[in-house]
Amino acid sequence: MRLHRRGTVLAASLVLTLVAAPLAAPAFAAPAAAPIAATPRTTTGGPDADALNAALAGLPDSDATAALVRIGGTDGTWRGSSGVHDLASGRAADPDALFRAGSTTKVVTAATVLRLAAQGRVDLDQPIQHYLPTLLTPAFQPISVRRLLNHTSGIQAGDGWGDDFDDQYAHRFDTLTPAEVVASAVAKGPEFDPGTRQDYLNINYTILAMLIEKVTGHSYASEATRLVLRPAGMHHTYFPGADPYLHGPHNHGYQLVTDADGTTRFVDITDWNQADRWAAGDMISTTADLERLITALFRGRIVPEPQLQEMFTVPANIAGATYSAGLQRFEYGDKVYWIKSGARYGYSTAVAATRDLSRTFVYSVNSTDAKGTDMNPVAERIVMAALR
Repeated sequence: MRLHRRGTVLAASLVLTLVAAPLAAPAFAAPAAAPIAATPRTTTGGPDADALNAALAGLPDSDATAALVRIGGTDGTWRGSSGVHDLASGRAADPDALFRAGSTTKVVTAATVLRLAAQGRVDLDQPIQHYLPTLLTPAFQPISVRRLLNHTSGIQAGDGWGDDFDDQYAHRFDTLTPAEVVASAVAKGPEFDPGTRQDYLNINYTILAMLIEKVTGHSYASEATRLVLRPAGMHHTYFPGADPYLHGPHNHGYQLVTDADGTTRFVDITDWNQADRWAAGDMISTTADLERLITALFRGRIVPEPQLQEMFTVPANIAGATYSAGLQRFEYGDKVYWIKSGARYGYSTAVAATRDLSRTFVYSVNSTDAKGTDMNPVAERIVMAALR
């Protein structure tokens, strides 16, 4: 089961120079202490503590070096962590650690736009060309703000540093600006007519951040913090810009690399400039803060009605569409979850909840192949246990 797909990037191949100390796989430091779980508030229908503990068992392994999980909602609560802070020391993972939240950033971006819409400063039916008249070329038809929010704009993906880990790792301390990414996307022309297909791409949310800055006159980070982070009580979440470092307690992220001779090793990729991801994926957060975000949103404390309904509305006329404004509809059994996952090298994340908040879950997995084509096995075990 895949819960998200990723945007593509194109650039010339570059030579990889690994500067981190090599660590042969699968030789690991001793596993950290077993996960610690809170007692569920209910005994029927609450989190399955045994399944969740089993999902986190055995870390670090070749798939992940650490995992943090929070289950909440009216059905009951559970908290767990497993793995190591870093492979060199082998000390236990910090359960309150900061991590790169990846595309869960889009939830905050969507909420910021919808708050501005509720204030009458953004019209979701207006073309983005109305607000940013010089951004797109005449090759593009009018694209409403709503079509950016639900990924039906038809704008193609922008270019990044390369197609694979080697290419991107070589530029991990370089800055690729959002403006450069958007310019490369616009130069390709439209992929399809607006509203005819749904294609999940970062470029939509990069442009939404430009909209936020245009209508407010302030930076995306300051407006997202003022309108969403602070009202939600997300006091440990921030936007790093071009700063490649995590400031505060964090568990290290690694990429499992296969050398030419077939041997594998782990490369520490904790430090990485995420400027090109911006409002689509550069946020740094904690599991507790992401739980606060989804809870405050669904309770209507951040985005008022009727704008909040945009987060629970999937385009009805597009075959296979699952994305709304900032979220994705996901059915499991007789329940519908609204979910957003994210991945940056070294870190896989997801936040999800039922509309009535009977069940919420957040995880951060220090995945060793976070940008792989398949869902991380540890993350998949967590999801299956969380949804029981």
